[in-house]
Amino acid sequence: MRLWRDLGLIAAILLSIAAAGIGGSQAQDLRVALQDDPDSLDPAINQSFVGRHVLQSLCDKIVDLDAQGRIIPMLATSWSWSGDGMALSLTLRPGVTFHDGTAFDAEAVRFNLDRALSLPASRRKAEVEAIAGLEVTGPLAITIKLKRPSIPLLSALTDRAGMMVSPVAAKSSDMTAHPVCAGPYRFVERRAQERIVLARFPAHWRAASYHFDTVVFRPQPDSSIRLLNLRAGQFDIIERLAPSDVAATEADRSLRVVPVTGLGYYNMTFNLANGAGANPALTAEIRHAIDLAIDRNAINQVAFDGRYQAGNQPFPPGSPWYDETNKVRSADPAEAKRLMAGRKIRFTLMVPTDPERGQVAQMIQAMLAEIGITVEIQRLELISLLDRARQGQFEAHIVGWSGRPDPDLNITPMLTCGASLNDGHYCNAAFEALLTQARAMADPAARKLLYDRIIGMLQTDLPTLYLYHSKWIYAHRAGITGLSTVPDGILRLDGVKPI
Repeated sequence: MRLWRDLGLIAAILLSIAAAGIGGSQAQDLRVALQDDPDSLDPAINQSFVGRHVLQSLCDKIVDLDAQGRIIPMLATSWSWSGDGMALSLTLRPGVTFHDGTAFDAEAVRFNLDRALSLPASRRKAEVEAIAGLEVTGPLAITIKLKRPSIPLLSALTDRAGMMVSPVAAKSSDMTAHPVCAGPYRFVERRAQERIVLARFPAHWRAASYHFDTVVFRPQPDSSIRLLNLRAGQFDIIERLAPSDVAATEADRSLRVVPVTGLGYYNMTFNLANGAGANPALTAEIRHAIDLAIDRNAINQVAFDGRYQAGNQPFPPGSPWYDETNKVRSADPAEAKRLMAGRKIRFTLMVPTDPERGQVAQMIQAMLAEIGITVEIQRLELISLLDRARQGQFEAHIVGWSGRPDPDLNITPMLTCGASLNDGHYCNAAFEALLTQARAMADPAARKLLYDRIIGMLQTDLPTLYLYHSKWIYAHRAGITGLSTVPDGILRLDGVKPI
């Protein structure tokens, strides 16, 4: 403990010196600590949760979510579905300006959705693949025509698929290096593994709701040091407060804790067929042994102080989409050993560098050792891990998904054939056919029956093991107010201001 305190104090001092170089701790500057350094800030390419925090302030979306998880207007003021569910018509907000001064209109929406579909590096293709065509019907009106009915499409537009970049800037510059959007803050600079700086955009249509001149995002993977720096006054807001630190932080009068139950999950994904990294020893039978050996409830109690939820599905227990016939089971090492039949297996498990996921990996390592499986843990910065996973240079990894309000978007982008986030290259035609059928159903009860079958197939194939469902826990200085939460867990700065 003494070592961690010393490291934290050193980090606080160094961060204080660095902060002084960009304006110090003036009230009009908001300093936010993220768990990781985001990957690309191009919304069509971004794939990290922390990147969504930055993009929420940088890039307005077609629609957004409210505190109850309902879809609400943003750049679209209204929308309607055709009677056959084959078209979605949007009416757009007038007077919106991109950060480069160009106007937002229906042509901009068409450009962005086309870009999400056609950009070679796009991570949004699976989210919008149902789009067959885009018809501009007026300066501020556009109709999205579909290949087939797709209920999740509107929900996808509450996230990066619905974020708008300037068509002029996107055609002439690199959105990864210098994103140009239409959000309340504009991009100023980025220094990898150090900071991302945004400045307030006075021409934003809701400029009066944003009260800080600049927002500085800093990566800090260690939750203990994030909290120490918050207490030292070097951060104003930190994300993902460790569950074990919640009680002490709540007792600190200088700080406030803001939790929200999330929609997402953390999971272990296996490389089934993605390049040379695939491990042929990790057969379906071995994956079932691994599943049986992992004590999810113990992981929740030890690593997260019992504040999270053990999980085995892409939906948390209590969700209307959760399959009650496939509940989280107790670990069964004896059955796992029977499936192993004396075989000895070895594989490498990649995890990000934060202590929480590191502890989960160590617990899994110990549990699997009991059944004859040796796990080598490889810790990487998140951006490096995601890059290697995309290239197939892994055997298994633990990352996670922040969750979406529509159930399809918690499965399809990661597990359908050829999907951009399908790191392990799982591909099952029957599974995919059920997902396609479910996307076309407006009746929740009928959809639920299909998702129960989908969960059953995942429990059989086990391309990924769902482990737990987290809460997004923010902490902030008592000197600011107005921080509210939304089920997607993304930081929204409208209404946040100094007291």
